[in-house]
Amino acid sequence: MDLATVGTARRWAMLAASTAAQASGAVALHGPAFLIPVLHRRGGLSLPAAGLVAAAPTIGVMLSLVAWGLLVDRRGERLALLSGLAAAGACSVAAAWGSGVGWWAAWLVLAGAAAGAANAASGRVVVGWFPVQRRGLAMGIRQMAQPLGVGIAAVTMAPLADAHGVRAALLVPAAAALLALVAVAVVVLDPPRPARTVEHTASPYRGDRTLARVHGVSMLLVVPQFLVWTFGLAWLVDDRGWSAGSAGVLVAVTQVAGALGRIAAGAWSDRVGSRMRPLRWVAVSVVVAMLALGATAAAGWAVAAFLLLVASTVTVADNGLAFTAVAERAGPFWSGRALGIQNTGQFLAASLVPPLAGALVEQLGYAAAFAGAAAFAAVALPLVPVRSEAPLPGTRVSRAPAPSR
Repeated sequence: MDLATVGTARRWAMLAASTAAQASGAVALHGPAFLIPVLHRRGGLSLPAAGLVAAAPTIGVMLSLVAWGLLVDRRGERLALLSGLAAAGACSVAAAWGSGVGWWAAWLVLAGAAAGAANAASGRVVVGWFPVQRRGLAMGIRQMAQPLGVGIAAVTMAPLADAHGVRAALLVPAAAALLALVAVAVVVLDPPRPARTVEHTASPYRGDRTLARVHGVSMLLVVPQFLVWTFGLAWLVDDRGWSAGSAGVLVAVTQVAGALGRIAAGAWSDRVGSRMRPLRWVAVSVVVAMLALGATAAAGWAVAAFLLLVASTVTVADNGLAFTAVAERAGPFWSGRALGIQNTGQFLAASLVPPLAGALVEQLGYAAAFAGAAAFAAVALPLVPVRSEAPLPGTRVSRAPAPSR
């Protein structure tokens, strides 16, 4: 099948299934962060140690993404999604079956490695089945799966862990993986690819730094994103005196706002015929939002909770833009590996955030950690490759002179 023979309804159904797969992966990867209050208060773990448990799935996915991308490039998206979701669900059940920090961490590493299939394959499904003029919007919808998955984890895993313990909370990722597995099996098809030629299969990294710069920008911008995701709930509970349930609801609201922000950013990029110019403005917004959050948290102002919502929205808006740009630049025979490299870099940076930020919070407090994260977005600004971006096919782009290189 190709774009001409697959109807609109089937195309959007595949987008929905891909979004569900990515959301289930987000639950597996980011849900353990909501166990931090229970591990810290009842389990007696220090914040750095609890952060290390929360980072275990991120370590797993970081080690597996390029391999999943290679499987996507060689064998197709459907196979990768089905096998990855099945394995992620099984590993999550195994994690819930036992107890103890070592047991949980080991199985969470494996669950994270399996969840990497959704990161590598679901984006390729969207890029392969949607035309370029709708791709930013479609990818924005697919990228809303990550904050949606975090929101689901916040309203389920945090209260379950508080009421019934860590083992009960770890069944949530298993259920999410099972539901996504059924959706993918029913509707997802491998997107069409052109015939293999030297031109199509040549490495997009050879003699071109554009992809490397996008990877670097994404690694820098993921630091403030994971900081507010990992410690937003803990800050509300420890510093602001919120209950775990109330804090989980606010975190879920922030994730819904982030999901809508990703859709808006993707639609904006379609409209202006560029992925990089909107990405640069997102980086500016992250700098402002994190500085404001840090300042108001230090002052103890009530508006800081609202600014957590703002920061959670803008810090995730870059992901869909960068993800779409990488897939488009890499082409059909390299996009799986390029997206794997993209996410590996992001998760490498993200895996360092919980333990290092936990240590910073213990020494200087949450406000200093929030404000300090703005520096990473500031460094990313001049690295956004606006000038080297090629115009999108079928779009008419009028560019203003760009200050970045």
